[in-house]
Amino acid sequence: MRARLTYCALAAVLVVYFVLVGSRGVLLIRQGTPLTVAFGAAVLVLPAIGAWFLWHNTRFARNANRLARELDAEGGLPVDELKRTPGGRIDRVSADAVFARRRAEAEAGPDDWRNWFRLAVAYHDARDTPRARRAMQRAIALHDGERTHAAD
Repeated sequence: MRARLTYCALAAVLVVYFVLVGSRGVLLIRQGTPLTVAFGAAVLVLPAIGAWFLWHNTRFARNANRLARELDAEGGLPVDELKRTPGGRIDRVSADAVFARRRAEAEAGPDDWRNWFRLAVAYHDARDTPRARRAMQRAIALHDGERTHAAD
């Protein structure tokens, strides 16, 4: 819940920033000189890219949370079996062992979104965020593909 509130607060701050930057771009365009119009148009590109990025990440988080809820309802969420240091950090050897097991599960059942979800969690625990994101994207795509085929 705390992470969700933090995300919403940061997203709201970003939206305010996008509005402020966008309004400056409009002011520059209204001045009407070729230079200010060019600068204004360039300034308007920044909030557009930022809004797309924010939307894309929000959609990804919502989809990942949807899969987590479904997997939790099935009783299939991965349990936290990682050893931690006295300072609370995840032990790298423990994370690597869990990761190896999750990777083997995903390789054995590559069409099961649940395996890819659990692999994404293992990547995240191993602090490999880019691979965690790709694995979660694959889980989402497989899950949504299953729902599409189930409706046929």
